[in-house]
Amino acid sequence: MRYFLAILFCSLVGCSPISPTPTVTLFEKGSFPDTLDAWGLLFISEGELVLNDRVIPYDLKSALFTDYAHKLRTVYVPEDKVGVVSDGIALPVGSILSKTFYYPKGAVGLLKTGAVTSSYGERGLRLDQVQLIETRLLVRLDTGWVGLPYVWNEEGSEAVLEITGAVRNLTLNSAAGAQEFDYVVPDFNQCQGCHIENLTSGEMAPVGFKPRHLDKGYNYFHKAGNQLDHLATLGIIDQPPAEDFSHTVDWHDPKQTLEDRARSYLDINCGHCHNPTGPADTSGMFLTRSTTAALRLGVCKPPVAAGQGTGGRPVGIYPGHPEKSILAFRMGSLDLGAMMPELGRSLVHDEGVALVSEWIGQLKGDC
Repeated sequence: MRYFLAILFCSLVGCSPISPTPTVTLFEKGSFPDTLDAWGLLFISEGELVLNDRVIPYDLKSALFTDYAHKLRTVYVPEDKVGVVSDGIALPVGSILSKTFYYPKGAVGLLKTGAVTSSYGERGLRLDQVQLIETRLLVRLDTGWVGLPYVWNEEGSEAVLEITGAVRNLTLNSAAGAQEFDYVVPDFNQCQGCHIENLTSGEMAPVGFKPRHLDKGYNYFHKAGNQLDHLATLGIIDQPPAEDFSHTVDWHDPKQTLEDRARSYLDINCGHCHNPTGPADTSGMFLTRSTTAALRLGVCKPPVAAGQGTGGRPVGIYPGHPEKSILAFRMGSLDLGAMMPELGRSLVHDEGVALVSEWIGQLKGDC
């Protein structure tokens, strides 16, 4: 039966079925396995990280920055269930989202590249070309979502559950030279902190698996197609969303307006906290793409509390002056008392800071 399903899946996406494959296994809270391979979602085969049946790769229009790491994202929904699309995507119990963080390898070591990707080849990620760092799972239990961090060994042969997180000392290489830093894998509680978008309910939720981030093309084994349409065809979701989500864009795309690029970057990197129900609601600064009021966006808005987090800047966004804007300062800081986001990075995202600073620089008005 599973071999037949593999053939059916590959007839839809254009791959060659891999047989035999392990079975996807679901675990309840309190019995999570010590190693990633026990889930059966991803496994090492012939020097490649390979996906199981019905484990579907996907990508985002604009992605959350994590120390220049590339990310392979996947979604799994049990065969007898389907995600329901309304104003968002409600995935059923038993669904699993995975995100594998990795760096491309070069002749000089790990490479730092500005345009990070979510790449998946004809079969998988080749371990001679990439260094696997961690795989994070979001598992939908009957009590809600739970996040689990698995850390890969140096050989890329096994990933082990690290509830307390981990630190990996890495060196990234680019034309500017070598950059050494501590890559931080979040612990169990930090996973929850980033994924609680509604403080009233206190429930975790996926940050990226939403229509506005998924409404884009993806090259499924050389057969390009819209991701939302493709997920509906495979039965992962019940239907493509009817709404037009073109208000978010790929922030790398120079054909898009500066406004759309900067606002889309802030939406995915900051909006999951800076929204009316999120952990940063008390700041009164809401950075989702749907925010339209200038003051709510932080334009000429004084900080709720002064301190080192302001960097001596007077307001969140000072039109025409990124050097006077708290937002640009905090994005460019590595001070633990000032940097934003607070979790998920040990490096400054130079390209992101430049983009947002350019956008602030062309805003009109005076505070």
